[in-house]
Amino acid sequence: MNISHLHDWKLSPAEAIAIQHQLTSQIIWDRPLELASVKLVAGVDVSVQPDAAGVAHSQAAIVVMTFPELQIIETKLATIPTPFPYIPGLLSFREGPALEIAFKALENEPDVLIFDGMGRAHPRRIGIASHLGLWLNKPTIGCGKTLLIGRFDEPLQERGAWSPLTHHDEVIGAALRTRAFTKPVFISSGNLIDLTSSLEVAMACTGKYRLPEPIRAAHNAAGKMFG
Repeated sequence: MNISHLHDWKLSPAEAIAIQHQLTSQIIWDRPLELASVKLVAGVDVSVQPDAAGVAHSQAAIVVMTFPELQIIETKLATIPTPFPYIPGLLSFREGPALEIAFKALENEPDVLIFDGMGRAHPRRIGIASHLGLWLNKPTIGCGKTLLIGRFDEPLQERGAWSPLTHHDEVIGAALRTRAFTKPVFISSGNLIDLTSSLEVAMACTGKYRLPEPIRAAHNAAGKMFG
């Protein structure tokens, strides 16, 4: 899979924030996506675990599935020493280097990708789904398990209910109830897709579990890399 190397990953936190400010204006977050055009969807996740010597390693996993059947056709993994500290708002600099390796090895090109992390729902509007969406030049969606920023009203308890996620009076995403009477997930546009389409894709990829199936598969694959 082609991926544009837009900048170096070896940066200080201050330099990383400066890069985010530079890239934010390039993100397209209001483009509709027709579900009928989607044939392949991918889940993207990174697990960080210590090795036998106690050194933290980042384990990237990309799982490509058919859509709408959600059958796995490819899994690509990459492991490197974790290159960046954990700093809220700078997740892409911690996970991006391993993901770049995995993406370059991918043989099947997804039509849309769902990241375990945020897109527009980010203090500088460039979470990992938006940031890597620029590198991939593909529609990307952020799916966070916990709230990073913003406020929302609890959506109705029924499956598919959602409420706007706002920050400084701006809608940056949605709290989506993927299963009745379970905690919502937080969906936001990454790049080259709007919020409505992001919600449609997330629901179309969600079965009996809270998380969309591509994210679940990527999470499981990343967690198994150390055995």
